Amino acid sequence: MANIKQRAGTVHIRVGGNTQETATLVDSIPDGKAIEKDKGSATNPTETPALIFTKEILYMLGNISALADVRWYLGIPFNDTANLRLQIAEVGQAVLGDNLIGLQAGNEPDLYASHNRRPETYTPYDFFGEFGVLVQAIDSDQNIPVKNNLIGPSVSGTWSPEQVWDTGFIPAYTNSLSALAVERYPDNNCYAAYGLGSPKDPQTQFPNYLNHTAGKLLIAPYLNSTAIAQATGKPFLMFETNTASCGGFPGISNAFGSALWGLDYGLQMAHSNFSGALFHVGGQNVYYNYYSALVSAEVFGSSNTSQIIDLAANDDNMFTPAYAVYEGGTLARVALFNYMTDPSGANSYTATIALPAGAPGQVKVKYLTAPSVASKANITWAGQTFGGNFESDGRPQGSLDIQTITCDTTANTCQIKVPAPGFALVFLNDAVLSEVTPQSPQTFATTAYTRKIHTATVDPSVLATSNGHSGSSRGPLMNTSKGALGTTGSACRTGPAASVLVMFVAALGAAMVRAAH
Repeated sequence: MANIKQRAGTVHIRVGGNTQETATLVDSIPDGKAIEKDKGSATNPTETPALIFTKEILYMLGNISALADVRWYLGIPFNDTANLRLQIAEVGQAVLGDNLIGLQAGNEPDLYASHNRRPETYTPYDFFGEFGVLVQAIDSDQNIPVKNNLIGPSVSGTWSPEQVWDTGFIPAYTNSLSALAVERYPDNNCYAAYGLGSPKDPQTQFPNYLNHTAGKLLIAPYLNSTAIAQATGKPFLMFETNTASCGGFPGISNAFGSALWGLDYGLQMAHSNFSGALFHVGGQNVYYNYYSALVSAEVFGSSNTSQIIDLAANDDNMFTPAYAVYEGGTLARVALFNYMTDPSGANSYTATIALPAGAPGQVKVKYLTAPSVASKANITWAGQTFGGNFESDGRPQGSLDIQTITCDTTANTCQIKVPAPGFALVFLNDAVLSEVTPQSPQTFATTAYTRKIHTATVDPSVLATSNGHSGSSRGPLMNTSKGALGTTGSACRTGPAASVLVMFVAALGAAMVRAAH
């Protein structure tokens, strides 16, 4: 999170999803726990457990905000609108203050019937009525001082947004809504996760993510809604997305090709007047690619004035898209993609960026590269990587490599080579480069320590030359818990789910890019 904050200025995270619908905030949980799940009571196809948690979770979010300037989206439980539980909203506002930027009211209500949360006859008009019940309850609740930060309708595609707009949703609740939102995945892996639907072969699905058309088709159903949102003065959010629902596809969602897809998809949303997007990254069983979020932060920058235009480059070639990024109406960066994999270099290309107002003497370029779109390791951004599996401590490793390209100031052009596969971010001046290039990663000291019991110290020089013990000396299994000698045991650790948002502002601009192979 600190890496993204250093580049984008702030980080937006959603804590919610299916679990928020049955979540309950409680005063305490036995054994001092802060959160507990009850999967045994799950009656829905995705086995989403009932969830209880204490204020400690919200205080934890507040502490994270203090360290990394994180802003939060929370969800109001919507499984029983006859007996609304507003404690999450009440305590959330009290603890997080301005760092609570939105409350989702209803997560994918168009799936309520199929997930056994509503009758099969449930319609957009039913949701409209229930949303109104919530609005009235919040208006009457003195412990919720901010009344206008609700987010909806968060439909997933079973209903179109227009079906909700046709109920009068926007004018009826405009004073309570901070943003309009939808949720959408291009595919799902639900058969592998829950036995739902039909099995899918990731190898067969992978090509669907390796072109510019993929993002355009995914966004097309929402172009009318983004225009409606602009006309009503509301931000329009993609509130949950990623490569595939139900955990993603192994070998796709965590591969380099998905990093390119995520970048392209995010820029296409900005070009299409989405105000922001939340990429779902939560859970230990969810596949995702962090490089998309990190590089997106540098593409959009921290000014909150970035404007994005799809250049339809190379006759709108679906394998080599390009975008212009403006700040304050001035062209600041150019983003160049190459989805093709070709170690021979034959499908690398050189993009000529034409700048009629005058080219600078030189530009700086950062590259996102990997050996192939299928690579899950050896991915680098400006020469740095987060390492292989189980190797990352959250800091970029290696030396920063920013390429300097000399431009033709007579022809007012700059020629940028884009490898196959790869992504190039061209910075047209040093100011926009320094804005997103921190001198060093932000780190945080440990504030809690365990008692030093059963702690061994070994001379590094002895350890380096030691051949260990023989098999005959390994005897009974032991553990390191105080008072547990002579017993065996094991432990595991799990973490909460979250989604990451890189904010962007979309508008128009112009630049010209052509490519030579």
